[in-house]
Amino acid sequence: MFRRSWRHTAAVATVALLALSSVTACGDDSSDAQDLSENRAGAMENYAAGTQFKATEPLSFSVLYNNHPNYPLKNDWLFWKELTARTNVTLDPVAVPLSDYNQKRSLLIGAGDAPLLIPKTYPPDVHAYVSSGAILPVSDYLDLMPNLKDKIEKWNLKPELDTLRQADGKFYLLPGVHEKPWHEYSLVVRTDILDELGLEIPKTWDELYTVLKAMKAKYPDVYPFSDRYSQPNPAGNLLNLLAVSHGLEGAGWNFQHVSWNAGAQKFEYTAATEHYRHILEYLNKLVAEKLLDPESFTQTDDLARQKLANSKSFVISGNAQALVNDYRPDLAATNPKAKITKIPLPVGPAGEINPASRLENGMMISSKARDSKNFVAMMQFVDWLWYSDEGQMFARWGVEGTTYVKDAAGKAGLAEDVDMIGLNPGAPKHLQKDFGFANGVFAYGGKPELVQAFFSAEEQEFQKVMNARTPKSPPPPYPLTDEEREQVSLWETPLKDHVYQATLQFALGQRDLAQWDAYVTELKSKNMDAYLDTVNKAYERYRDEHN
Repeated sequence: MFRRSWRHTAAVATVALLALSSVTACGDDSSDAQDLSENRAGAMENYAAGTQFKATEPLSFSVLYNNHPNYPLKNDWLFWKELTARTNVTLDPVAVPLSDYNQKRSLLIGAGDAPLLIPKTYPPDVHAYVSSGAILPVSDYLDLMPNLKDKIEKWNLKPELDTLRQADGKFYLLPGVHEKPWHEYSLVVRTDILDELGLEIPKTWDELYTVLKAMKAKYPDVYPFSDRYSQPNPAGNLLNLLAVSHGLEGAGWNFQHVSWNAGAQKFEYTAATEHYRHILEYLNKLVAEKLLDPESFTQTDDLARQKLANSKSFVISGNAQALVNDYRPDLAATNPKAKITKIPLPVGPAGEINPASRLENGMMISSKARDSKNFVAMMQFVDWLWYSDEGQMFARWGVEGTTYVKDAAGKAGLAEDVDMIGLNPGAPKHLQKDFGFANGVFAYGGKPELVQAFFSAEEQEFQKVMNARTPKSPPPPYPLTDEEREQVSLWETPLKDHVYQATLQFALGQRDLAQWDAYVTELKSKNMDAYLDTVNKAYERYRDEHN
């Protein structure tokens, strides 16, 4: 996840203002220094953070629309009508099925036919479009976006935004921004078994080992832990949870080739670090002592769920959706007395951190937009809808009195006749399907109370624990040139394939961990050192040029 992420006195305000100015100064050209006098048609003269944007004349902007099968596009949604009423802007959606979105986006951009607004874009996807000049260096125009600038300052988002920068020092994606990181996946544990054994919920990976040992002693014919999310990557989620708990950038289904070593001030190859070796030693110990089902590394999700439902296992990984939609119904059918919950991410050597990013997917803007007479108004509109508190509330909740109501304390809740993820079961209308709100194209990012508005009380408690932990510091940027990116792309697949193969062998005991040094030598033969050298030189180059 590029989830997820991505949560004074006059003297302090002055320091904050200086810090904010560095966001645009670091390789960016302030829009004040650019001639936009011919591009202000429809723009507000005194637009500011907290101001309701409304164009001074009717405007229309094209937007690439990711058409989700769970709530297919409808032209009569209240979202469209109300958006125009509030902003004087009509959006013209170019609808593309979710399954074809990335491919269609590439074709449209390549042909020069892309809409002006291109949302639902993840940071790595941007690289392919920078050198062509097809998309706008949006960091040049942050002065037109006071709500975004306000959040960058108040939430100290500059380090995260720096990770988006390209070799020219600019960034080309307006990401979804979160005040607090939002960590989604963890372990799910049968708490009735813990109660039976007189055990507390494990808080660390070492405590999890102790719990699994106790479960095995009581139920010797059971593998206490049998995991899912192992196809196509072995132990995809479990490896990632362990990696981030050890301070690495990611592994398994979120495999990251490099991780930042703050002490050494350089990047290291993730799967060649001592931390990664310790992860494999831990997994090997669980497998050797029959605490972790060896099929966890290869089995289908359905098989893992069956084992949990039939009490052939007591621990599995998952998120809130898997807990509510999969595990509890499965157990209710086979063992109605069973109790199961998602526990906070176990703590590892990295300490009590929240590893999630405060950035998520965001929007590219076609470079054609810069020449439009309505360019400034368009940037103001984007700033209001995607980054103002009011715009984010509108995109997620809709219209007060129609789709939601507020209680005496001012807290929003769904209207009685409107459902969303089962919060009002049986309600005749659906917030997404019938009204177009809570739509992934328009609703993302914000304060925790907004982002978590549709979470169950149980999930909100989980997030409360995770939000109390220290956010993980993002790594420094290391933007590659086009030539460097082309070269490392040739190295990445052979390296990753070998890591996956060796990880499986070490964890299952098919290869002795005494051969660790030989494994690292094998990575070197697949250009690991050249990869690292390229990355570290790019980091040093960017550091020297922009700091």
